[in-house]
Amino acid sequence: MKNQIEDFLHFIIVEKGLAKNTIDSYKRDLTKYTQYLLNVEQMNSLNDVTRIDIMNYLFFLKEEGRASTTIARTIASIRSFHQFLLRERQTVNDPSVHIETPKQERKLPKVLSFDEVDALLSAPNTTTPFDFRNKAMLELLYATGIRVSELCSLKLQDVHLSMGFIQCIGKGNKERIIPIGKLATEALSKYINFSRAMLMKKNNHDFLFVNHHGTSLSRQGFWKILKKISKDAKIEKELTPHTLRHSFATHLLENGADLRAVQEMLGHVDISTTQIYTHVTKTRLKDVYTNFHPRA
Repeated sequence: MKNQIEDFLHFIIVEKGLAKNTIDSYKRDLTKYTQYLLNVEQMNSLNDVTRIDIMNYLFFLKEEGRASTTIARTIASIRSFHQFLLRERQTVNDPSVHIETPKQERKLPKVLSFDEVDALLSAPNTTTPFDFRNKAMLELLYATGIRVSELCSLKLQDVHLSMGFIQCIGKGNKERIIPIGKLATEALSKYINFSRAMLMKKNNHDFLFVNHHGTSLSRQGFWKILKKISKDAKIEKELTPHTLRHSFATHLLENGADLRAVQEMLGHVDISTTQIYTHVTKTRLKDVYTNFHPRA
């Protein structure tokens, strides 16, 4: 079974071009799934797996207290795996074909208000090279809505300040071009021209944002930076690296942006993913009405 998982992972890496985190999720899901089949169901061949075996495994996950989102992702992993095995003629049937994905409650993303965004973006004092870097990162995230993984992957050649846009490689190795505004352009220009060389030390690479070692900044490194800056800005809301992305989309839609344009900038394949932000704007409008209308 281990070899079959490796074959499947090789297939999705080569054919699908999925992100490393997605590949790692598939590997974890399928490793745990096959370990269950071996140890609990005493099964030595994936050709013997039935729908009942998969249902038993999903019940096992539920008994462990796994969230519905985790179970839904696991079902997707198992389904893709068995489809691959059938297509490659390593099995004679697909036992996952009639497994239903549990309905998930879609939680509205948490967003910052305009004042909170201003406080966050103004928090770096811009007195040290690190301040200029932090200011540039935050301005760029709010200006473009890119993911933190995409931010950390950016290289110098992806930034086109004179033309006012960046090139970004997102999920599935799909490239998109995103405009950046005046404030983000100014912050990036100051960082690139005055601070980046000092932070690079003796390193030689093209990554745009670097850490205190002069190497490329990691997602974990950015998360630590964001927590400190949000504390300095006295923002009481729970803040994650994705919060600026959510705020970017919500604020655009609140100000009349076209949904399709926002979908393109976010890099969403399905517009239904982008539509969650229209629910956020409706909720915020209702709150404003309730709080400020004299007869609400």
